[in-house]
Amino acid sequence: MDFFKKRKEKKQQVQDIESKKESLKPKSKDVTEAKYINSRTGMQFSLTFVSTVVDEEIIQKDILPDLLEGDFATIGDLKKLLPVADVEITTDMAKVDQKIYNGYILLQVETDEGKYAFISAQKEITRSVSAPEIEFSVIGPKEAFIESLDQNLNLIRKRLPVKQLIVEELTVGKLSKTRIAILYMEDIVEMENVETVKQRLKDLEFDEISDSSFVEQLISDNQASPFPIFLDTERPDRAAGSLSQGKVVMVVDGSPHALIGPTTLLEFFVSFEDYYLNWIIATFFRILRIFSVVFSIIVTPLYVAALTYHYQMVPRAVMATLISSRQGVPLPPILEALVLEITIELLREAGARLPTKIGQTIGIVGGIVIGTASVEAGLTSNVLLIFVALAALASFTTPIYKIGNTIRFIRFPFLIFAQLWGLLGIVFCFCILLTHLIRLTSLGRPYLEPIYPPRWSDLKDTIVRLSFSKQAKRPKYLRTDKKKRFSSKNAKQKVDIDE
Repeated sequence: MDFFKKRKEKKQQVQDIESKKESLKPKSKDVTEAKYINSRTGMQFSLTFVSTVVDEEIIQKDILPDLLEGDFATIGDLKKLLPVADVEITTDMAKVDQKIYNGYILLQVETDEGKYAFISAQKEITRSVSAPEIEFSVIGPKEAFIESLDQNLNLIRKRLPVKQLIVEELTVGKLSKTRIAILYMEDIVEMENVETVKQRLKDLEFDEISDSSFVEQLISDNQASPFPIFLDTERPDRAAGSLSQGKVVMVVDGSPHALIGPTTLLEFFVSFEDYYLNWIIATFFRILRIFSVVFSIIVTPLYVAALTYHYQMVPRAVMATLISSRQGVPLPPILEALVLEITIELLREAGARLPTKIGQTIGIVGGIVIGTASVEAGLTSNVLLIFVALAALASFTTPIYKIGNTIRFIRFPFLIFAQLWGLLGIVFCFCILLTHLIRLTSLGRPYLEPIYPPRWSDLKDTIVRLSFSKQAKRPKYLRTDKKKRFSSKNAKQKVDIDE
């Protein structure tokens, strides 16, 4: 009975091995399988790899010569034999598909059934580092992230070459198997923020992650909010600066943008170029941006409210200009404003989707022609045309692209409320917006900080930017382990050298 039992078990083992071999046979056209014999030991082995993701030059120069002519007797000799750092030997067949489709070579030896060796030989096809296109600055570094995760990590490591910078990597996406790196400063960051990010990424149930924008939407605190919860940046210097503050940075393979969190609303109006300028000039530009955003949101609703309900509040001299400009316009103020606002958005969208040179031409020529034609045809007033053009121009002063989209969207609810209830409607809409912002959080931290909850010490680098000597402490809402960045007393000391 034992003889027949052992014979049956052996037969089952042979069938399992054959089924494994059958499953490893290539089905896709770019999957290559080749068999070789070592000239010294007579060892027979096979290589399986995906030609489109493997650098075949590495195979021909660094791997095959040693495998064919080296002292290669067992699969365990590979790590000593090959001049490749990343060589993994395993018996787990489940790793085969994951490894070979990520740029690894599968090596099998006939005498070592059930053992697999994975040799790293990834092909890197990336563009070179270029200047930022969205967050461009006149002063400061001219480097931007690209689509390669390793290259992006290099750009950050170059700015923070310390062992305290920790990089953890996760794989997300059932189909895409996208690599996501989580970066933080070990001795500074609040680990609760790191654990929150890691837990949300691990809990993701999504098939394909192709950009950091997918991650931002999927792990956001409030996915129903038009406001971006994570700060999106293409600048390595901004990412490094955020890490030194105690924030968490996420870099997604295949995306030229990094995500920073937790963040606040006021940070979206901060350009990193501000830190390269004198603090007085930088403060002026920040206040100008915030004023521009407020102007962009309320100027058109105020026009509609004034002409619909509150014309008695407009000075006579201004009212005379408004009456003359609206003479012959058949549309009510709300329709007149909506026509112009939607026209501006159409021109902006068309300019963004067309090739660069054609898009610029469409934006300039289209704006001039349509604006002039609408005024001459009597569909809109020239005063409103100026207001709408200034509002559109002011919305482009935001240094972060995604918050600019939010600002342009917010104008339409304010317009509707202005038409319904005038100035009271604008105030009511503002209260709804403020309530929403107060309830928003980024990784559990208040989105409206330092305005709410009020932390006046954090205002030194939000609406205004004080001198570096006044920024000795990190923001309180980050709850960092190290509160002080440097000694403010020593920063103010000046050394005079006597001649």
